Amino acid sequence: MKRICESNGYVEQFVLGEGELRFAVKDTLDIAGYRTRAGCPALAAAPVARQHASVVETLLGKRCVLTGKTTLHELAFGVTGINAWSGTPVNPHFPSLIPGGSSSGSAAVVASGEVDFSLGTDTGGSVRMPAACCGILGLKPGFGVLSRKGVLPAHSSLDCVGIFARNATVLRQVATHLSIPVGEPITALPEVAFVPAALPEIDALILKFLEQLGIRPRHSTLPMLADAHRAGLAIISYENWQAFSPLLSSDAVSPDVASRIRAGNDVDPASLADAERVRHQFTEQVDALLEHTPLLALATLPELPPTLQEAEDSLSVVNLTRLVRPFNLSGHPALTLPVGELHGRPVALQLVAGKGRDGLLIQAAQWFCQVDKQ
Repeated sequence: MKRICESNGYVEQFVLGEGELRFAVKDTLDIAGYRTRAGCPALAAAPVARQHASVVETLLGKRCVLTGKTTLHELAFGVTGINAWSGTPVNPHFPSLIPGGSSSGSAAVVASGEVDFSLGTDTGGSVRMPAACCGILGLKPGFGVLSRKGVLPAHSSLDCVGIFARNATVLRQVATHLSIPVGEPITALPEVAFVPAALPEIDALILKFLEQLGIRPRHSTLPMLADAHRAGLAIISYENWQAFSPLLSSDAVSPDVASRIRAGNDVDPASLADAERVRHQFTEQVDALLEHTPLLALATLPELPPTLQEAEDSLSVVNLTRLVRPFNLSGHPALTLPVGELHGRPVALQLVAGKGRDGLLIQAAQWFCQVDKQ
């Protein structure tokens, strides 16, 4: 493996296709002629992929230029983006902080300006979280909106292919290439409901940002947010055990990731059924809120991103997905965009829309970017 990601996020660089928009993909998406290693030494000798992942094939057909594959948190099962084997990318604008996981390299190469956009995957915040850490846009489409054909793991009830970009115009172009319908640019933002769920100073900064743009959101609540986070953890744990437990026989999976995979064997049928019950009830709760308010707003991260040193304590990062993971459980589209800094660390706003309204999130991102520049 060509490991250069300590500086820029790539694990392999090459050029496929001809066109204007340059992009990179997380190494959980198949690229014909290359191995899909998912940042894991247990997959170092994985068979060479015979064809591109469906979304990659589509983008190449739209004359986008693929520049390489990016590193990630091992097996896409972690939130820091730290990977001792395939490399930890430097967070371009906040080099002392984690790049965020699991799609760390995909976020880093966009934030550094090396590509126009990139693809990652988001099972429990793995696009939105690194986007928030690196100060860029990150879109998790609704579940099933983008094809997962050719994406590792093959089966998931939570995972979505997602898009990173520095600006909303490029995000719109990519979404259009991938047949996500986006309406004309909007001149006014629809009504927004704000859910205060992060540290008070983070929520206060977000509210100030909104108010400066003339937005006075209606305050609301999602009483099952914490339950949805726990249910999402149970389901991903169970599904990753199903997908990755055969890799544990090689002893080549790093100890911390291996321990999390083994924990999935402890998710019994009753716990899984309870998680599915929460999925249903939380989805209904989000749907009901969005019936009255087209956009739901809350912090992307409940706390400020930790430094690389702080993240060595695994307990310090446990709750970082508390506000993003619930929308993997419910399957709603969600987008993160940067809104400022606190104590030299980035703060991001998460927007959630109704199912089938992915385009509204991109319209909203364009509106925010345009108005914020005025």
